[in-house]
Amino acid sequence: MAEPAFRRVLLKLSGEILAGEEGFGIDPERASYLANEVKSIRDLGVGVGLIIGAGNIFRGIQAASKGMDRVTGDYLGMLATIMNAISLQDALEKAGCETRTLSAISVAQIAEPYIRRRAIRHLEKERIVIVAGGTGNPFFTTDSAAALRATELGAEIMLKGTKVDGVYDKDPIVHEDALKYDSVTFNTILTKNLRVMDLTAITLCKENNLPIRVFNINQSGYLKELALGGKIGTLVSE
Repeated sequence: MAEPAFRRVLLKLSGEILAGEEGFGIDPERASYLANEVKSIRDLGVGVGLIIGAGNIFRGIQAASKGMDRVTGDYLGMLATIMNAISLQDALEKAGCETRTLSAISVAQIAEPYIRRRAIRHLEKERIVIVAGGTGNPFFTTDSAAALRATELGAEIMLKGTKVDGVYDKDPIVHEDALKYDSVTFNTILTKNLRVMDLTAITLCKENNLPIRVFNINQSGYLKELALGGKIGTLVSE
């Protein structure tokens, strides 16, 4: 068996990935697909922390723009991440992976509280750790939560799985002449305001020298190839 390039990674997934063709809600087939992709790197011996967004269910910042209190909206978004996390946990366990969900907000009946030392212990026992509930605080996105947890849990890289195949100089959906970066620095992301992750997340990764690899999670096998050191997508680093 080929040796993986990383001992431990933090996989950040967009919530929209779970929606499938419907564009909303949770598609069990998509959850099963994602579970098998994650299993492929767990089987290599890679420690996996996982955070998924809530865009398939609820976006607090969008609700706030339509008149809802921002704090209320953000807490609803945190609850939506827990729904997604439990769905992925179910799919991962059906795929044969031992998994634990830890939440930054208290939901004792369905998830353990997020405690850093507990999460690390689960990783040491070769369990996949899903961290739900964002940071547990309003005004912070799941991107920021991913950067924070990756740093806390000793991940060597953050793998950001999205619907696009990397970072572009402008929106490739709108602009046909958009150019894709094979690699880009944190400073370039910040100065050009490229939409990779929010500025808090990028700054936290920059300060802790945590590289980010942005790739298309919808392409089967890409995650495993990355875990083996492949150069898919875009690398964001110092």
